[in-house]
This record gives sequence, C-alpha cells and structure tokens, in this order.
Amino acid sequence: MENEKAARNKKIKHAIMIIVLAILFVAFIFPFIMVIINVFKVKADITANPLALIGKHGFTLENFPNAIKKMNFWNSFGNSLFITIFSTIGTIILSSMTAYLIVRNNWKANKILFVTMIASMVIPFQVLMVPLVSLYGGIFGILNHRITLIFMHIGFSLSMATFMFHGSIHTNVPISLEEAATIDGCNKWQIFSKIVFPILKPTIATVAIIDAMAFWNDYLLPSLVLGRKELYTIPIATKVFYGTYSTDTGLIMAALLLAMLPILLLYLFLQRYIVEGITAGAVK
Repeated sequence: MENEKAARNKKIKHAIMIIVLAILFVAFIFPFIMVIINVFKVKADITANPLALIGKHGFTLENFPNAIKKMNFWNSFGNSLFITIFSTIGTIILSSMTAYLIVRNNWKANKILFVTMIASMVIPFQVLMVPLVSLYGGIFGILNHRITLIFMHIGFSLSMATFMFHGSIHTNVPISLEEAATIDGCNKWQIFSKIVFPILKPTIATVAIIDAMAFWNDYLLPSLVLGRKELYTIPIATKVFYGTYSTDTGLIMAALLLAMLPILLLYLFLQRYIVEGITAGAVK
C-alpha cells in the first residue's frame, strides 16, 4: 500500500514537473515565435493583430529587402562577424594559455592572478563604462576602431574563460601525457598546442558559443566605442527602425531574424559540446 502511494506521488510530481517545464518552455520560446509570425506581415497587420498567423494583407517578404537596405545590413553584418570571430579566437587562445600556466605552475603569483581574475568577474561593466570611454576616447583617442572593441571584448571575457579552462585542464588533462611528450622531446609550446589544446575541445566549444553570443548581441559596449555609422554592428544598426513617433515593427522583426540566424546556426553546430564543456571541471 505504501509502495503504491509512493509510486503515485512520484508520478504526480513528475507530471507537475513536466507541466511547469512546458510552461517555461512556451514562455521562453514565445518571443521567437512572435518574430517568426510577424516578420511576414505588413506593419498594419502587425499592429491590428500580432497573434494572427496571416494578416489581412496576406503573406509578404518585403520586410527582408527593406530591412537589409535601410540598416545597411551587409556592412553591419561584416562588422559583427569580424569583431565576433577575432574576439572569440583571441579569448580562447589567451584564456587557455593562461589557465594552462596557472594549473601547471604552482607559483604564488599565479595564485594571486587567478584569485584576482575570479574576483573581477563580480564587477559590473557599468562601473567601468564611463572611465573606460574617458580614458580611451579622451586621453588616448583610440575609439572608433574595431580593433579597440576586439581588445575590450577579450579583456572583459578573459576571466570567465580562464576559469572554465582551469577546471577542464585540472580535471581532464593528465600530467602523465605531458611527461611522456617531454620524454619524446616536445617543448612546452608543442605540449600545449599538440596535446593539451586538442583535449580541451568541449570547453573550447562552450567558451566559443557563450562568448560569440555575447559579442554578437552586445549593444552597450559597441555603442560606446563605435561612433561612425560605417563601423556599426547589427545591434546598433537596428536603432534606425526606431523613430521618435513611430516604429516600423515589420522591419524590426526582419532585422532581428537576420541577426539571430548566424548565432543560432553556430549554437546548433556546437550544442553537443555545451553540457560536456560546462561540467568539465565539476568533478575531480
């Protein structure tokens, strides 16, 4: 009797959990569904009934070419792609090398560096925003350059990436492999590049998707650094659709969908590595 009651309670809890997860899933996916539905409508139909699958004026593809032309999409896409790729690559290379140095060398300076990097993760960007712009813009005059933004992205993302690589190297890379490579005549760089780095593939994929999404979608930092229109990234370029008295919702939906597609494809390509990479340093 007690076993039957326990089994029934377990089934009820499982059903409740499924219902709650389903509600959360719908809540999270609803904005994306709204974009898909309304991107093929004219502005009047979106305003009249945004939940309708097809508007009174029917199905239209005009939002896409109009959005591409108005926001200078291909130029903004090129800027976003350039900044995201080189920022992500720079973060992965520097953070993995830094983590390897910290893990394999028990120096006091390394411990202080690692603790400092972890502590810096709790500092919000907004605290550094005004001093950063004042320093690099007013004193050094190096704003309005994509390279400046790339270095800033790398600097702000380095601590988190180093923390992830630190756990992965400490857990998944046995010292015996490196000792065997040393006996075979490999130097430190060869050991890292040919043995350690390939083993870190799941963590590399995780850092790549997390940082690429952050860099691609970032609005605040690029808006502070990139003032010239020809340097705009996609998030900044979308502000042309927001007027003082009116907003063209259809064009915004088209621009958002175009902006989402590259990072969505990257996530689908790397998703099988995500969980493995995040949990790489969880168990010792």
